[in-house]
Amino acid sequence: MNTNRRHDLDWLRVIAILLLMFYHTGMIFVHEWDWHIKEATGSYLFKEWMFFMNRWRMALLFFISGAGTWYALGFRSGKLYLKERFKRLFVPLVFGMLVIVPPQIYIEHLYRGVEYANYLQFYPSVFDGIPYPKGSTSWHHLWFVAYLFLYSVLALPLFVYLRTEKGKAFVEKIADKAGVFTLYAPVMIITLGYALLVFDYPGPQNLIDDWARFFLYFCFFVLGFWAQLHSRFWELIADNRRVSLKVAFVCLLIINYIRWNGLEPDWVVEWNNILYIALHRLHAYAWVMAILGFGKKYLNRPASWLSYANEGIYPFYILHQTVIVIIGFYMIGDQHPDGIWAKFWFINLATFLVCMGVYEFFIRPYAFVRPFFGLKPIKKSLGLPQNGSEKIKQVRNELLTVNQTAP
Repeated sequence: MNTNRRHDLDWLRVIAILLLMFYHTGMIFVHEWDWHIKEATGSYLFKEWMFFMNRWRMALLFFISGAGTWYALGFRSGKLYLKERFKRLFVPLVFGMLVIVPPQIYIEHLYRGVEYANYLQFYPSVFDGIPYPKGSTSWHHLWFVAYLFLYSVLALPLFVYLRTEKGKAFVEKIADKAGVFTLYAPVMIITLGYALLVFDYPGPQNLIDDWARFFLYFCFFVLGFWAQLHSRFWELIADNRRVSLKVAFVCLLIINYIRWNGLEPDWVVEWNNILYIALHRLHAYAWVMAILGFGKKYLNRPASWLSYANEGIYPFYILHQTVIVIIGFYMIGDQHPDGIWAKFWFINLATFLVCMGVYEFFIRPYAFVRPFFGLKPIKKSLGLPQNGSEKIKQVRNELLTVNQTAP
C-alpha cells in the first residue's frame, strides 16, 4: 500500500476549487444562463470559456476526491471510516445549510424585489423546511459535499471488498492487462448510464431530479479510488496524457462546430442526440485524464505553502459562493457603471481576500470552529513520542491522515 503523499493531487485540488471561484463569479455575467443574481448586460464570451470549464471541472474534483478517499479509508475499519466522513462532510454540510447558504437566498430575494426589515426577519424561514426556490432550505453550492458524503457511504462495500485478498487479486489481474483501452473503457459505462437517465432527470442538483449527474460523478469518484489501487493505473494516465489531450482537443473542436452552426440535436431520445451526449462524455473524460496525466508528470512536487493551501481550500470552498453573491449584489447594475471585466476581476479579488481573511482569522486558529468547516483538530505537539509502541501508533496515524483533506 503506497502511502506517499501525492503533491499533484494537492495542487490540482487547490487549482480546481480556485477555478470554481472564477466560474461562479462568471455566472453573474454570462449571457442566457440564469443564476442567483445577474448583471443586466450579459456576455457571450463568458459563456464560451464557462461552457468549456463546465464540461470537466466537477468530474475532475470528484475524481480527486475519490483518490483522497483511498487515503481516508487507509487502515480504518468501515465503521471508523464512516465516522470520519460524517465529521469531515456531513457536519460541514448541515452547518453550511444553516449558516453559510441562507445569506445567498436572502440576497437573491432582495435582488428579486422581496422586502425584509432585515436579515433576522428572513432567517426563520430557513427552518420551515420548504426547499429552494419556493422556500429557503437549500444546500446550493454545497451539493458537492452532500453528493460526496453519499458517494462515500454507497461505495464503501466496494472499497472494502477491494482491500480484501480477492479484491487485490482482481485489481492485480486488471492491472496486468491494462492498456489504453482499459484507460478509456469507463467512458462507455459512463455514457450509457448518463444517456439512460439524463432525459428524465436532467437536474438541478437536488437528488430528486439529478440522477444523471449523480451517476456521472459517482463514476468519477469510484475511478479516483480505483486509480489509487495500483501504480499501473497512474502510469497509464501519465503515459497517455498527450493522447488524452489530443482526444480532448478534437472533441472540443467538433462540439464547438456543432454549437456555433446551430446543429445541436433536439432534446429527444434519438440516436443523433445520444451520439452527441457520448461526444460530450468523451470530451469531459479526456480532459480529466489529460489534466491528471500532466499533473502527475509535472506537479508531483512539494511547495512551502502547499500544505497551508491544501488545508484552507475546503473552508474556502464552503465560503466562496456566499461571498461572491454578497459582493456581487453591490457591484451589479447602474450603481457601479464600470465594465463587466472590471466588475468580474474586482469580485474575484475581493472574494479571495475575504475568504482567506475569514479562514485565517476566524476558522484556522479556533478548535471549536474548525469541525464546522471539515478541518482536523489542531495538533497539540510536534514532538515525537519516546515510547516505541507510541511511535508506531503515531506513524500509523500519520499514514491515515495523508491526503485526507476534503473535498
